[in-house]
Amino acid sequence: MTAMPGRPAPAARRPFEIGFYTLSELTTDPATGRRVGARQRIDETIAVAKLADEAGLDVFGLGEHRRLDYAVPSPMVVLAAIAEVTTRIRLSTAVTVLGATDPVRLYEDAATLNLVSAGRAELMLGRGAFAEPFALAGIANQNYDSSFIENYQLFEQLQSRDRVTWSGSTRPPLRYAEIAPRPVQSRIPAWIAVGGSAASAQRAGHLGARMMLAALGGPASNAVATVAAYRAAGAAAGHPPNRLRVGLATHAYVGQTAQSARNEFYPAYTRYWAEALGSPAPLAGISRRDLDRLTTRDAVLMVGSPAEIVDKILYQHALLDHNRYLAQLDIGAQPFAQVARTIERLATEVAPQVRTAVAAARSETAAAPRGEAAMVAT
Repeated sequence: MTAMPGRPAPAARRPFEIGFYTLSELTTDPATGRRVGARQRIDETIAVAKLADEAGLDVFGLGEHRRLDYAVPSPMVVLAAIAEVTTRIRLSTAVTVLGATDPVRLYEDAATLNLVSAGRAELMLGRGAFAEPFALAGIANQNYDSSFIENYQLFEQLQSRDRVTWSGSTRPPLRYAEIAPRPVQSRIPAWIAVGGSAASAQRAGHLGARMMLAALGGPASNAVATVAAYRAAGAAAGHPPNRLRVGLATHAYVGQTAQSARNEFYPAYTRYWAEALGSPAPLAGISRRDLDRLTTRDAVLMVGSPAEIVDKILYQHALLDHNRYLAQLDIGAQPFAQVARTIERLATEVAPQVRTAVAAARSETAAAPRGEAAMVAT
């Protein structure tokens, strides 16, 4: 792949990728008692993406929410702005609600972003769990599953050819339609985001898509069956194992020490859930002591010192054999300086150790005799 003049090509994919994503929610600022405005939130989103790029993270993801309590209904517009102030980090939606989106327009926008970013653009596609995107798109009585599958299948056709003939129930038919522009690569990298149900994982596997698993609570071991269902469905559909990549996304905070991380994260975490759930007793009245229980080694809530986070990611990798980890680091109106410090720690203290350990384990497995490879992998 040749980069456009003056722009570096995307960094080569590492054995294990670590990144940061944000939903750009408009949470109340505890210092002022006022909700953060959309202009400030977008400015901060661009700034933290630039920080993540400079620090050496692999991926930056930006969510799509079409409500008054979120700043970004159109991630690709903001990602285009981010592309101009970054050089190597991959830029992804997190997520695009595919069932409420015209796949043709989505492909055009994503391919344009891919060109603007010199091939760094990716997509994370989701079924959608809220009614707002469908109502705004004028879609009534929406069947989330069938519309998602049909739109995904059309999107795959758009990926593979520049003139498409197609008919279905979600949009007017296409008759040898010219699909432009074409991206830097032959295909725009795309993941399907799932929330943990076996049915969603099996659908992603059957479609042969990369799966990003969002895990916001509970033990990491709960994800083992979901990932196994995904891989089994992909294998049954005839997809090669190297196509079935797995990512994990969680809430996270990396502090200087184990206790400072939990102490600093606790107010933002409870504030986030209080506003997200509209409840004065977030998460059934979680206490500071409860947070210690929710952040043990097996818990997916990724809060702790750099050494703890390294250990937890490697523990999860041993369970799931995943290829990518994305951390949501900025929930609950955390101060910008606090978010910046945790991005720096994730990039400089956590990511290098994780990448080295994963690469070494894979080399060891590849070098082992056939009969010993399974033992090394475990």
